[in-house]
Amino acid sequence: MAIKEIVKHPSPILDMKCKEVVKFDKKLAKLLDDMHETMIAADGVGLAAPQVGEPIQVAIVDFDEGQDIIEMINPVVTAIGGEEIEIEGCLSFPGLYGEVKRPFYVKIEAQERNGALYELEAEGYEARAILHEIDHLNGILFESKIIRVVDLEELERLQEEGEDDL
Repeated sequence: MAIKEIVKHPSPILDMKCKEVVKFDKKLAKLLDDMHETMIAADGVGLAAPQVGEPIQVAIVDFDEGQDIIEMINPVVTAIGGEEIEIEGCLSFPGLYGEVKRPFYVKIEAQERNGALYELEAEGYEARAILHEIDHLNGILFESKIIRVVDLEELERLQEEGEDDL
């Protein structure tokens, strides 16, 4: 495995709609492993392939450092519900945080690294992270969804008060 450089905004690859994955091979497995290692090293909870320079529909989310990695290949959102406004950040936008409105619930269909189809339902913070990464695969950046920018001082205060999952 290898830690890859995270692509930063305003790189054009971040604005691209990514290509569907059609080949499920060792190269794809290595990319997924490298993405996970890169995300952990950057202290993130999600990472999409364009963020490491690969314009393909691959993203990962991991809330507990390797215990339950969600690998999403060619993900499609099949249902959403509710809404909430929470603070988000992004590894491609270091130092930028803001309030973003997203669905509280999401259901997706995606493929595993071996090509097998699966369905997944998530709520709250997990749904938010999944939708954030799927947005990346469609060239949609979280900065375009920010309702209100949150400065680092406010973010740290909210984290101390336990009001935020970041």
